[in-house]
Amino acid sequence: MSKETLRIISPNGHLGFAPTKEESFWLGAATKPDYYCCDSGSDDIGPVPLGADKCASHPEHQKHDLELMLLAAREQNVPMIIGSSGDTGTNSRVDMYVGFIKELAKKHHLAPFKLAYFYSEVEPAEIRRRMEAGQVIEGLDGRTDLTFEELDGTDRIVAVAGVHPFIKALEMGADVIIGGRSSDAAVFAAPAIYEGFPDHIAYYCGKVLECASFCCEPYGAKESVIGTITKDDVKVTACAPFQRCTVASVAGHAMYERTNPYYEYVAGGMMDMSECVYEQFDEKTCRITGAKFVPIEGKVKVKLEGSGKVGERYMGMAGIRDPYTIKHIDKVIDWAKSQAKERLGDKPYQLSYRIFGKNGVMGDLEPIKETKSHELLVVVEGVSPDMKVAEEATLIGTRQIFYARLPEVKGTAGTAAFVLDEVTEISPAYRWTLNHTVEVDDPLELFPITMIDIE
Repeated sequence: MSKETLRIISPNGHLGFAPTKEESFWLGAATKPDYYCCDSGSDDIGPVPLGADKCASHPEHQKHDLELMLLAAREQNVPMIIGSSGDTGTNSRVDMYVGFIKELAKKHHLAPFKLAYFYSEVEPAEIRRRMEAGQVIEGLDGRTDLTFEELDGTDRIVAVAGVHPFIKALEMGADVIIGGRSSDAAVFAAPAIYEGFPDHIAYYCGKVLECASFCCEPYGAKESVIGTITKDDVKVTACAPFQRCTVASVAGHAMYERTNPYYEYVAGGMMDMSECVYEQFDEKTCRITGAKFVPIEGKVKVKLEGSGKVGERYMGMAGIRDPYTIKHIDKVIDWAKSQAKERLGDKPYQLSYRIFGKNGVMGDLEPIKETKSHELLVVVEGVSPDMKVAEEATLIGTRQIFYARLPEVKGTAGTAAFVLDEVTEISPAYRWTLNHTVEVDDPLELFPITMIDIE
C-alpha cells in the first residue's frame, strides 16, 4: 500500500437529488480528505428516467453539488469521482455532467486537469446478438432469464459498472472521473483498492459511505461524512455539528432493506457482514472491523438494468369524506373501473388507484374497512399507448368515483367531497424490463473510457 490510511469524503447519498448541505461539506473539506466521491444515481427512482433518458433531479441541484466537490478537490489537488451520473448513468447524462465540469472549470478559472469519463449504455441489439449466439442473460431477484419478447419491449439498457473503470481511469492519471451507471459501493471501493487496501475494507467502506449521512444520528440527509480506512478497519465520522456516527446508526444503515442482513452482492463478490464488530471510537466516529469479501468464481457477470415504455399517462385525484363511501371504497373503485370498461371496450388502457388515508398509505384495492381515517385521497392513473384513450380512461376512472352506485345510499348528490374536474398529463409510463446479468470476458468491455484535458 502506498498509504497507511485513506480518507474519503461522501457529501451526499444521491448527488443532486436535493442539494448538499454546505456547512458540513466545507467542515469535512477543511480536513483535506484524499478523495471526493459521490454516487449520483439509483434505481429507487423507478424506470421512467432511464426509459425516457432524463433526470429525476433538478439540473441546478446537480450542478451545485458538482461545483462544491470540484472546487474543493482541485484546490487540494486530489481526485474527484462521480458514479451513475445524472440519476441513471445513461450516455446523455454522462455528457451532461462532462459539460457541467467544463462550464465550472471555465467559470472559476481552474488550472488544467485531466477528466476521464465512461459510458454504460448497452444497445439492445448487442444483447440480442449475445442471446442469438446462445448466451443466457440470467434474471436476478426471482426474474426469469431474459426472453426476446422482453428484450423487444425494452427502450434503454445500462450496465452497472463495478470498480474496474474507476480504477483504470485512476491508473490513466484522471483528476476527475465522471462515470456512467455504477454500483453505489464501487464509487468508494475503487480508490481504496487502487491505493492497495484489502477488498473487504474497500467494499465495506463503500457500503457505509454510499448514502452519506444516512449512517448518522439524528437523522439529517444531505450532510457529509468521512470514511477513514486502514488495512484493518473502517472508521466513519459525521461532519455535521449536530450528527454522530454511532454503533446503532452505522450498523442499522449497513443492514437496512436486506432480506439477509449480513450478505450483499457487490460488483463481483459477496459482502459478508455476519462477523462485523461496531465500536464507538469517539463522540462522532464509529469503528468497524470484521467485514469479509468473498469473490465469485468464474466469469465476470455484470448487472443490466432495462426500461421499456408502456404508454402515455394521465393522473386524476378524488377526495372522500363520507364514512359509508370510505367503508366501501373497494366497491366504489370497482364501479369506476366498470364504467371505463363500458365506455372504452377493448381499447388498450390500464387504470390504477392509489388510496392515501390519514392512518397511512393503502395499496391498490386493499381492504380498508377497519380504517379510522375520516378522509381519503384517491390518486387515479390511466395509461394507454394512445394519449386520447389515456386521458379519457383517467377522466372516467376519476369522475365515476363521484357517481358510484352503492347499496343503501338514498338520494345523495354524491359521496365524494371533491373530484378534480381536470386530469393532468404526466410523464409516460415505463416498466422495468431487465434486472439481469450478462457474462463478459473483460469487466471493462461494456464501459468505454475517454480521457480529455480540461484547460
